[in-house]
Amino acid sequence: MLSLNDRARELADRLAADADAARVEVTTLANGTRVIDCGAKAAGGFEAGRCFAEICMAGLGSVAYAPVVIDGRWLPALTVTTDRPAVACLAAQYAGWRLDRDGYFAMASGPGRAAIRAEELYDDLGWDEHASSAVLCLETRAAPPEVVAGFVAERAGVPPSALTLLTAPTASIVGSVQIAARVVETALHKLHELDFDVRRVVAGYGSCPLPPVARDDMAALGRTNDAVLYGGQVHLTVEGDDDLSELVERLPASASKDYGEPFGKVFKAAGYDFYAIDPLLFSPAQIRLTSLGNGRSFEAGRVNLEVLERSFWG
Repeated sequence: MLSLNDRARELADRLAADADAARVEVTTLANGTRVIDCGAKAAGGFEAGRCFAEICMAGLGSVAYAPVVIDGRWLPALTVTTDRPAVACLAAQYAGWRLDRDGYFAMASGPGRAAIRAEELYDDLGWDEHASSAVLCLETRAAPPEVVAGFVAERAGVPPSALTLLTAPTASIVGSVQIAARVVETALHKLHELDFDVRRVVAGYGSCPLPPVARDDMAALGRTNDAVLYGGQVHLTVEGDDDLSELVERLPASASKDYGEPFGKVFKAAGYDFYAIDPLLFSPAQIRLTSLGNGRSFEAGRVNLEVLERSFWG
């Protein structure tokens, strides 16, 4: 079986070896844990963002930059492709672990979660991770202290010296890139929430606008979510010959009662409580499903330039 963490470790090694060119900073904590700063004190950039996102997917997904045109408006964007969608996007990339320890907090994504196995998700995926190293990607502006790194390593079952932590704040180029690169992941997660067997998805393709870097992390939280919710487009190829017409109608962000306003406004109305927001909102703007068995395609949703403009430049 593939080792997600060992694959990610190889990619992290390459990024660290090219740190100057990628404008990232590599440090080693006293316990031996490697920390790669991709956008807090380090400048980061598009190459670091691509590497961050691909490491987060354990090298089972590829990110490329290409513009999109929405209603005649040119926008910088990226594309994501994967031939192992459930594993790349959910077992690895999904930001499913709240790292909250000794006053330190970050949303953790990446294949290290599979080693920690803190989520029931892995039972549904039938994934049992075996690795000699662990790699986590943290959405945070604060460098992880040694005590937190030690805690993560213990949970992952590896020595601290075998742990790599990549960090990037939301309000950074890398933050914009790595969140936009979750466009396929959000579609897979929505399918999983609707009790669809995501292991049936055999290929994923997505595109997402790149939001401008915001003035602070809270504003960036709004813009990065809006990029996916109102600009993300995903095409998934699914095993079987089902009629997927009813399913696809439930997938786009527009299926949510909270759809229609920039995410920052929705978040504020919810008292800044993610759990008070309709979970059906967190999905790409437009989704197409193709049945591998009968060749039929089913599509729902649309991109919404008006909300994107209010979010990005309003």
